[in-house]
Amino acid sequence: MTESRLRYKGSLCYAMAMDKPKVTPKDFFLWAGAMVSLYISVFSFVALIFDYINYTFPDPLQYFPANPYSGSISYEMASLIVMFPIFLILMRVINNDIASDPSRRDIWIRKWALYLTLFIAAVALAADLITLIMYFLNGEITVRFIAKIFVVFAVAGAGFLHFVADLRGYWEQNRRQARSVGIATGALIVITVVAGFFIIGTPWQARLYRFDEQKVGDLQNIQYQIVNYWQQKEKLPITLTDLFDPISNNILPRDPQTGEQYTYSITGAYSFKLCATFNAETPATLADAANRPIKVPAVGLEGSKLAQNETWYHPAILQDNN
Repeated sequence: MTESRLRYKGSLCYAMAMDKPKVTPKDFFLWAGAMVSLYISVFSFVALIFDYINYTFPDPLQYFPANPYSGSISYEMASLIVMFPIFLILMRVINNDIASDPSRRDIWIRKWALYLTLFIAAVALAADLITLIMYFLNGEITVRFIAKIFVVFAVAGAGFLHFVADLRGYWEQNRRQARSVGIATGALIVITVVAGFFIIGTPWQARLYRFDEQKVGDLQNIQYQIVNYWQQKEKLPITLTDLFDPISNNILPRDPQTGEQYTYSITGAYSFKLCATFNAETPATLADAANRPIKVPAVGLEGSKLAQNETWYHPAILQDNN
């Protein structure tokens, strides 16, 4: 606190001027950490909801639909599980500091952080409206698109209103409402994360699905080697060991779950069978794509069994591709 003297029309006046609160390293890192954790949490939440929408409303124009086991859903769930509690903890520390010293409300980093968040939310709202109008003019309005637009609008709008109220001191004057909003937001995050387990299953189920994905990839790899073998020698290999080429050093993949070799048998002059044991049926979201015909790249075998269309849909027990 400093004291200054002011003379006005022959009278002596005293004015007490309060020093502006200074930003300490603690303030800087608390607010920086809070904003980073907030932005990561919001982006992860929106991306996770988008994945749920893609899963519920698959795009018929997308040949390969969104794979819930590709890792994006689990990464976004993990980000929310870690970053959102960090944001809550940091904001609690900040609010306690402000409660004990109200002058901390006026530090510059707090105002910059809040105004930056307002700016980002306003930009997101404007971009959301532009995208909505553009797709509307192009006649590409779908349920999944409308749902995504609504999610972005709701999240950005809620964030904008929340931080406007914070700048005006509304939450400090209405702590009960602030607590209710915090509880509701936390409950929404928990529900969103829990919903992911109904899509990707438990961590143990997800691991079994990943095993199945690897097995399908292995069978495709082996099939390619068999077709390539036929093209070079005009006959099918008797066993899978015949595919070994010391020059190219081809390595036959094995079942990643059991370590055993995949089952192979010749069923005709131009046909063969590859089998593997799977843990679960092809997920519903991937079944349509798995059943779509794919042309086998076999030169000179048009009309033969090897050049026919194939699918990679599999039941829970045995995969049979011929």
